[in-house]
Amino acid sequence: MEKKLYKSRTDRKLCGVCGGIAEYLNMDPSIVRLLWILFALCGSAGIFAYIIAAIVIPD
Repeated sequence: MEKKLYKSRTDRKLCGVCGGIAEYLNMDPSIVRLLWILFALCGSAGIFAYIIAAIVIPD
């Protein structure tokens, strides 16, 4: 079975990026969101990465 990365349609707060990554990795979406927030707090790279992921990852 081939796994594909998509934005989540059911578990979304902004664009569904963290929910989609969590589904892809079989993780809790809250953990992915917390990691993304920590990444964003370490510099603005996390914010830019989220914007790019929201554009690149298909719905």
